[in-house]
Amino acid sequence: MLTRHDVPILEFDDCPTAKLNPQNFVDRPFDTDRMVITFFPEVLEKLRAQGMIVPEREIGGENPFVVYRFVDEDVLIVLGFVGCPACAGNLDLFLAMGVRKVMFCGGGGVLDRGIGVGQLLLVDGAIRDEGFSYHYVAPSRVINTDRAVTERIAAYLDERQIPYLRGLTWTTDAIFRETADRIARRKEEGAKIVEMEQAGCIAVAQVRGMKYGALIYGGDDLSGEEWDNRGWRSREGVRYDLAGLCRELTGRL
Repeated sequence: MLTRHDVPILEFDDCPTAKLNPQNFVDRPFDTDRMVITFFPEVLEKLRAQGMIVPEREIGGENPFVVYRFVDEDVLIVLGFVGCPACAGNLDLFLAMGVRKVMFCGGGGVLDRGIGVGQLLLVDGAIRDEGFSYHYVAPSRVINTDRAVTERIAAYLDERQIPYLRGLTWTTDAIFRETADRIARRKEEGAKIVEMEQAGCIAVAQVRGMKYGALIYGGDDLSGEEWDNRGWRSREGVRYDLAGLCRELTGRL
């Protein structure tokens, strides 16, 4: 039922089906339920060059893309699209195709310069400063990951002695509207990194019953007077290793 509100984005409809559903686009499911969503295109290219992944299926549409599979393990890997509607929308589609366990790996802008380039954040939840998640989960300021799933990820990182932080991200739709006052407010609320997908992905996972976790590494710095790129996209070793770690973690969710 639709709950009415003066502000359209705050009108929430808890009806589980829509006129158009992901199942309308699925002719056959994958034969594995594990997937890595990565935002590192050079990692996919390296894995392809090494013969470690092969194309599994092309997903058609206005912006077609390829889902790959690791040759030595039943795990899929795909390049994520920027923003909740594209990335989390595809997540809902993947669920309809049989995917149940997903690890996300990407980078984001740090809100505290003490977070070094490449330092990992295990996502506990996201401040919902976007629009997509409000169509899946009733309005709230923060949406949290499944605690049991996140604890299993933390236990694995501890077991492997991989250093990491835990906390919230700030999910925004507008990369060019990260103003000084808004950044300060999000820091006060506990956000450590700003990104564009987590609130939506967590919402889809929560509503659809998917096991979902996310590791985001510290990238550019928004904490100072001026933006600092910090050369974060050039950290190829970090990005490659993170994708491999997430592949392992899909088996622990």
